[in-house]
Amino acid sequence: MKLSQYNYHFSPDMLAKYPAENRDESRLMVIHRDTGEIEHRIFKDVLDYFDEDDVFIFNDTKVFPARLYGNKEKTGAEIEIFLLRELNRDLRLWDVLVDPARKIRIGNKLYFGDDDLLVAEVIDNTTSRGRTLRFLFDGSYDEFKAALYKMGETPLPKWVRSKVEPIDDERYQTIFARHEGAVAAPTAGLHFSKHLMKRMEIKGVKQAFITLHVGLGNFRTVDVEDLTKHKMDSEQIFITPEAADMVNEAKDANRRVCAVGTTVMRTIESSVTTGGHLKPYEGWTNKFIFYPYDFSVANAMISNFHLPYSTQLMMVAAFGGYDLVMEAYKVAGQEKYRFGTYGDAMLIL
Repeated sequence: MKLSQYNYHFSPDMLAKYPAENRDESRLMVIHRDTGEIEHRIFKDVLDYFDEDDVFIFNDTKVFPARLYGNKEKTGAEIEIFLLRELNRDLRLWDVLVDPARKIRIGNKLYFGDDDLLVAEVIDNTTSRGRTLRFLFDGSYDEFKAALYKMGETPLPKWVRSKVEPIDDERYQTIFARHEGAVAAPTAGLHFSKHLMKRMEIKGVKQAFITLHVGLGNFRTVDVEDLTKHKMDSEQIFITPEAADMVNEAKDANRRVCAVGTTVMRTIESSVTTGGHLKPYEGWTNKFIFYPYDFSVANAMISNFHLPYSTQLMMVAAFGGYDLVMEAYKVAGQEKYRFGTYGDAMLIL
């Protein structure tokens, strides 16, 4: 498969700028791989396709306020910082993206907040846009983190909306977000409401939770035509023994195992036994999944509608079948489905 095969008719007005009024009332396209049938439902109908002892696997990562705005020393030039990863807690070292990057050099100091509550020094240039910052802060770690988050902004992707609004603080986070560390939300999980999760419990459908801390590498542009040459950035993952046991029990009983989102699918496919069972794991993954690929764990998947040429679209096409998924995207465009982070959902069975 080549990069050029993952294009479809797309225009910016197909992107959802705001979430649905209620989490579980987005539209839901249901794709049946065995028959090729495509259905149009509402997301809260998703449980119609699952029975007792089936399992949904969720990503319980939590988004932190990763975008900061500050000023460069002397010139006062405005600088936008995107926190990517904490490198060293004691030394206050962080990997960040800087915009505009051309104005920043090693040794520059950056100031954040009206009273310069936070000061950071550039100590390394890692890539054309990336930098390593050392935050100069005399207080405790908890005080430092509180200051950092006080000035941070919800990192809503700018292609959704240029300005973050109060609604994003709640809605750009799943209701089961627990382990902080993501700079982007696992969007398929945004459709699940407390009411829907309760209905799931009542029906006896089980809930397994794994963690993948979503990084910006998840959205890195693929710039090679030969997909085998694309490298994914590493992201931290956690699979507990409890989650693995729940999933494996369902697999052995021939139940439905549904991966909620591409981040879940990438996580579970990164730690599999030769017999196709999920293994507990703590570490990192840079797994890149594209057609053709033999999936080991999940036999159902929920995903949003992704942008052309994206690695997420490539994974969905690998799971649903390239021809069927690309046809479904064509239908979604014709039927005015909403695409992107706050858009509608697809269930692949």
